[in-house]
Order: sequence, then C-alpha cells, then structure tokens
Amino acid sequence: MTDVQPEAESRSLSQLEEEGDIAADYIEELLDICDLDGDIDIDARNGRAYVSVNAGDGANLRVLSKPETVSALQELTRLAVQTKSGAFSRLILDIGGSRDARRSELEILVARSLERIENGAAEAALPPMSSYERKLVHDLVAEGGFHSESRGEGAERHTVITRSA
Repeated sequence: MTDVQPEAESRSLSQLEEEGDIAADYIEELLDICDLDGDIDIDARNGRAYVSVNAGDGANLRVLSKPETVSALQELTRLAVQTKSGAFSRLILDIGGSRDARRSELEILVARSLERIENGAAEAALPPMSSYERKLVHDLVAEGGFHSESRGEGAERHTVITRSA
C-alpha cells in the first residue's frame, strides 16, 4: 500500500521540469549563501521531480547531507516551488548521495523486521517516516514476499509489516 496524491501523479513532464528548475534555483542560492560547491541535476520520473546535489571530493556537502537536514531542506524547497508555481510539489531532494544512504539503512531495517516475522512475530512496526521512505519500505517488503501498510496520522505515520495473506 502506498500513499498517493492523485493530483500530483497526473503532473505533466513540463510541469515536473518546471518544479525541478524552481527547486534548482532555490538550492543554488542556498549553496551560494553557505559557500558550498555542488552540481545540481534535475530529473523527472514516477510523477515526481528529483533534484540531486553532488560535488567532488573537495566540497563539504556532508554538512547538508544528514537525513534530518535533507528532509528539512526538501520541505523548504517544496514550499519554494509551491510559492512560485502555485501547485503542491512532491519533489525529492538528494544531497551528496543521501537518498542512497537512506535506502541502504531502510533495507537493513526491513531485513531485520522480516527476520522477526519469520521467527514468529505477528507483525513488525517501523518508526515514523516520510511518505517517500514509506514507499521505499513498501517496495522492499513486497520484494521480500510480505505485506505492509501505513498506519497513523501526520508525523506518527509509520509502516507495519505482516505476512502476506
């Protein structure tokens, strides 16, 4: 089960590219203010704009690539896009490979949870996380042959894993 907002899913490629351009301008200004170097890549896939900030070995993006920082910057960037475009944005921000690192963490978390279920637990509840992270978890759980659903509201929304029916 995934969290889907139909109006955002129907965004055209040109709308997603516009979101990416607005987000890239916003992030570029932020990098300038912080005196950080970074190359910005924009992509549109799965009904979302993806903005990635990467840098060579000499740059210090680690300051911005912590999960909590990326999440906060993503929300600020979404607000900047919404203010300029007038439309809700589901863009995904990646700084210095933070999304790949988080996916690896989630893979470990899901593997441990599946192991608990295989050892007899009826279900495994994961901590609250963003809709994007829950989507990754749902995909990982399905790949493992198990079932997952989101429960809770707002900041307490989390994923619960059970055996497939």
